[in-house]
Amino acid sequence: MIALTLAQIARAVSGTLHIAGADTEGTVLAGPVDTDSRLIEPGGVFVAKPGEITDGHLFVDAAAANGAAVAIVEHLVETRISQIVVSDAVQALADLAREVVARVRAHGDLKVVGITGSNGKTTTKNLLARVLQDEGETVAPRASFNNEVGAPLTMLRVTDATRYLVCEFGASGPGAIARLAGLVDPDVGVVLMVGMAHAGGFGGIEGTAKAKAELVHAVRPSGVAVLNADDPRVAAMASIADERGLTVRRFGTGPTADVRAEETETDAAGTRCTLVVDGARLPLHLRVLGAHHVWNAMAALTAAVALGVAPQDAVARLETVELAERWRMQPLGNDRVRIINDAYNASPDSMAAALRTLAQITGPDERTVAVLGAMSELGEYAGEEHDRIGELAVRLRIQRIVVIGADARRLFLAAVGEGSWDDEAVFFATADEAYDYLLTELRDGDRVLVKSSNSAGLRFLGDRLGESFS
Repeated sequence: MIALTLAQIARAVSGTLHIAGADTEGTVLAGPVDTDSRLIEPGGVFVAKPGEITDGHLFVDAAAANGAAVAIVEHLVETRISQIVVSDAVQALADLAREVVARVRAHGDLKVVGITGSNGKTTTKNLLARVLQDEGETVAPRASFNNEVGAPLTMLRVTDATRYLVCEFGASGPGAIARLAGLVDPDVGVVLMVGMAHAGGFGGIEGTAKAKAELVHAVRPSGVAVLNADDPRVAAMASIADERGLTVRRFGTGPTADVRAEETETDAAGTRCTLVVDGARLPLHLRVLGAHHVWNAMAALTAAVALGVAPQDAVARLETVELAERWRMQPLGNDRVRIINDAYNASPDSMAAALRTLAQITGPDERTVAVLGAMSELGEYAGEEHDRIGELAVRLRIQRIVVIGADARRLFLAAVGEGSWDDEAVFFATADEAYDYLLTELRDGDRVLVKSSNSAGLRFLGDRLGESFS
């Protein structure tokens, strides 16, 4: 965080300052901000956020022991450090992030990019951060810090030297993206796609589209909207951008795209294509597994070009990225049994893309094995979407379908109904049972996809399989 006095922090969060020890209102802090007492560093700010399982107020002393200089709390606690009492700690975190970003913008050259979409946010964020970091100091979220806590924590990492802030915006319901993006008023807003991820929280895909469009509404005047020309719901957001006087830059595979992919080929070494950028043809070898990541790469490139990065430089940097993020199309195992751990999250669109990738990268003498768990947050659409994925796996000729968990049972039944018989599709109640089965079932030449939503926990099964076949 930038240097602020205790009094300035208190004003920013509309809190009441209670000074302890040798502190004064003018005491200057410049340490990091966190809600996890275990991650607090000397001089840091601890935000005591109440949680569903525990309460941050119980850990103020632990934060102080790790060097916290002040705690933002909803009620005073017994501790030796200064405290700022607020009515809502999460809102205070957001207010502090808004203040810090505004101060850096006021006397610096900070540019802010916001990224949203039903799928691909984290991969695109990492690709764009890799491109921008060679241009100047770049701050981007760790992992998937994209909610009401994670996004402000990312924003608070900016310093006076930061040139680019890349924000990832997720949403559990209407208005969430508007609130988060409104903290920073992005210069560039990137909308990747509108799919069924979290559709249960939005009342369907049209509600999801409206929520994602909140980012276009939040881009500052004279800013840039980067839109997926291949997704009709995203492409339609150009009308919002036009009404607000924004520049629209499109990516995709069609003729309207400013950044266009042609001649795409995918194998186990990644995806090769030709990118057409404002008439120039640039070859790209993207080593992140999966042809669907070409759209994420195009989105990152389009945003980077909008910020003034030379296209050829951006493409060269994209080619250095080998892994988007842990548990996202992460290659594990060995050359004989290759495990692809993509179980950090799952939606119908990302599940389908991962299954297609598995089919594409498996040679004629190799076997496809899909280890699949539940897709969460689909609400009333859960049953039919699990049916659709089970049917797709069979139509893609996936040779072994291993389904885990009661919430994914309809996927298994759909695969059987589509024609996956004679133990081609199997069901296990737990990951441990599936692990025991796979240890004896997997053989040389197998290409194994592990895919589920985070809540299903199959990412840890993927890690175990990767270790067993390393």
